[in-house]
Amino acid sequence: MSTHTLEPKITVGITPAVPPAPAEAVKARTSTLAASLRTAVLITLATTVIFGLLYPLAVTAVSQLLFPHQANGSLIKKNNQIVGSELIGQSFTGPGYFHSRPSAAGAGYDASQSSGSNFAPTNHQLIDRVKSDAAKLHAENPNMPIPIDLLTASGSGLDPEISPAAAEFQIPRIARERGIPESQVRQLIAKHTLARQFGFLGEPRVRVLELNLDLEAAHPLPKQ
Repeated sequence: MSTHTLEPKITVGITPAVPPAPAEAVKARTSTLAASLRTAVLITLATTVIFGLLYPLAVTAVSQLLFPHQANGSLIKKNNQIVGSELIGQSFTGPGYFHSRPSAAGAGYDASQSSGSNFAPTNHQLIDRVKSDAAKLHAENPNMPIPIDLLTASGSGLDPEISPAAAEFQIPRIARERGIPESQVRQLIAKHTLARQFGFLGEPRVRVLELNLDLEAAHPLPKQ
């Protein structure tokens, strides 16, 4: 008769995790949400203060310290009265003044409606306007080619400058209306001609408003 010895068997396994109680899970999620919300609010406040308050104040302070004229709009004054800006052109129509280039901004040089005409080269309104302007300019000075900027508007409609050639084209009319030699008008143009920026950027140009102010001060129109 045989006998068998029964040995105990040991089972090695993974004890299943005990799920947290529902109340504990809700508390953990609430704590995580509160932490994320607090971080988001703090970042929003910090970036608002830095970029919405401190940075603009710093830039304003530096610009007022180093470039006060430009920071305040590059304004032009006459007898302590603001008459314009170096950055925004004005329309001059009198025969005794230098004329700016055409403008499609509103009724002309309207800073609140800065824009080009957006007309295509084949648009009949643009063609008619250019033909009309060219005829007037040719009648004014038939012996000189018409500079292109006296016929074309800028993209902004607010260009305060014309080319030296456009200013030279108007010399005979200015001299005739003011009763002065053309050489004196030419000297004023040379005085107000700005060279290329840094010697190589852009083209030489003449600021019309400042030129007309100096022209009126040096050679007033004869009284009718």
